[in-house]
Amino acid sequence: MRIRILHETTYSYSTPVKSAIQMLRLTPRGHEGQTVISWSIDTDCDARLMRQDDWYGNIAHNLYASGPLAQVKLRVAGEIETSDTSGIIKGGIERFPPAFYLRETPLTRSSAEISALAGAEAGRHSNPLDKAHALMGAIHQHMRFDTKATDSATMAADAFSAGHGVCQDFTHVFLAMARTARIPARYVSGYLHKPDAPEQEAGHAWAEAHIQDLGWVSFDPANGVSATEHYVRLAIGLDYLEAAPVRGSYYGISQEALEVSLRVESARQIQA
Repeated sequence: MRIRILHETTYSYSTPVKSAIQMLRLTPRGHEGQTVISWSIDTDCDARLMRQDDWYGNIAHNLYASGPLAQVKLRVAGEIETSDTSGIIKGGIERFPPAFYLRETPLTRSSAEISALAGAEAGRHSNPLDKAHALMGAIHQHMRFDTKATDSATMAADAFSAGHGVCQDFTHVFLAMARTARIPARYVSGYLHKPDAPEQEAGHAWAEAHIQDLGWVSFDPANGVSATEHYVRLAIGLDYLEAAPVRGSYYGISQEALEVSLRVESARQIQA
C-alpha cells in the first residue's frame, strides 16, 4: 500500500517569544515492510534544522528558531510504501539488546491492578506470543478510548485505574503488563491509515514486544490488532517521552496553544 501523509503542527504564542527549541522525531526509517518514497520537513520561520540519529537509531531533527516568534509551524509531507508482515518488524536499526526494554519508566510503572491482570492473562499461556496477544486483548476489553480523559503526563497505572485513555495510554499499559510478564516491550509512535477517516486529530501509538524466534512483533492494544500495511512507523523508545514526534520548549513569558492538522490517505484514495 502507498500511503501519503500531510501533517501540520502549529504552536502559537500569546506574546511573541524570544526563541524556540524542539526535538523532532517526524522522519520514518525504512525496514522490511516500509519503504520511504519521499519525505520532507519545513517550517514557516527562520529556523535551523540539524539532523542526527538518537540513541535508539530514530531519525531526529533539532530545530532552533530565534524570535521574536508569534508562532512556529511545522509541515511534514511524505509518501510511504508499506506491506503486511504479520506485525513482525525486521530490518530496523537495533542499538540495544531486547533485555534493555524490560526497563520501567515513570509513565510505564506497573500497579497492583496491572500486575494482577498481567499475571492472570500471561499465566494461562506458555508461548510468549500467546501471552502478548492475551495481554493486548485484556487491555482492549478493559479500557475505553477517550480523547479527553488523559494528557501526555498520565501514567499507565492512572489510565488503567480510570479505565479509559488514548492510544498512548493503551500502549503504556501494555508496556507495564509485558514487562511485568518479563516480555521486553517498547513504545512506537507513527501514523495509522484509516480508509474511512483520512482527516485525523493526531498521530498514533502502539507497542512492539520481543518474542523469541520471531523478534520484534507489533501490538496495538487501542485497536486490538497487530500492525498491518496501514501502519507507518516513526520512532521507538521506552515510553512516549522517548518517541514523541515533537518535544520542545520556548524562551519567553507567554502562553502556548497547539493546533494539529493531519491527513493520512492511500494513493488509491487520491486517484479516486
